[in-house]
Amino acid sequence: MDTQRVKTCFTITFTDEQYNRAKGYVEDMKRHRNRIFWQGKEGKTDDELIIEQIAHRILSGFYNNEPYAAGKHIMRMDSSVNA
Repeated sequence: MDTQRVKTCFTITFTDEQYNRAKGYVEDMKRHRNRIFWQGKEGKTDDELIIEQIAHRILSGFYNNEPYAAGKHIMRMDSSVNA
């Protein structure tokens, strides 16, 4: 199977509840440094890790209770095929 690479930038919104949940998740992951969560995350700040977790959950559908609910959080998307 051939794959292609595309670089995409999302502008998202999130609630205080989503931020606090992601913050708790990152704090929990700090107690488990051998988990796969940490692969590729060396040198990132707590805020970067928290925002990354929020974006992951939005784009993966964890916050979506209905079809197309991610559209409420995704405000903008820019893509480039020359990644």
